[in-house]
Amino acid sequence: MKVIKPDISKRQEQILEELSKCEDELSGQELHRQLVDKGKSMGLTTVYRNLQILLKGGLIRSRHLPTGEVLYTPVDRDIHHLTCVQCGETSKIEGCPVDGIHTPKRNPQKFQLLFHTLEFFGLCPKCYQQELR
Repeated sequence: MKVIKPDISKRQEQILEELSKCEDELSGQELHRQLVDKGKSMGLTTVYRNLQILLKGGLIRSRHLPTGEVLYTPVDRDIHHLTCVQCGETSKIEGCPVDGIHTPKRNPQKFQLLFHTLEFFGLCPKCYQQELR
């Protein structure tokens, strides 16, 4: 059984559990729909509020799509993407291109790193071919 931090609420625990079950990322609306479908009634605003708390606590990460939609996943998943700026299609990158990079040893601001994100934006093969025409 996964150990959950004791200082998170029951609703935050439910959100973390649902995100952990999903193999990919979920939007706030998809997450809300899944919680409701499983009988864990929670308002959409409550879902988004708790996602922000979990994000600030370093327990989940978010990714902003060119459409404005935000996707969420547990922080322990080190997933990176190629995102098409034309159609919004995304594909995962195998491995982490910044895996060997560390924060500077001298850290006068005492910055505590929780997670990182990395995305590449461009044109997918289909949109690139349309641009050539």
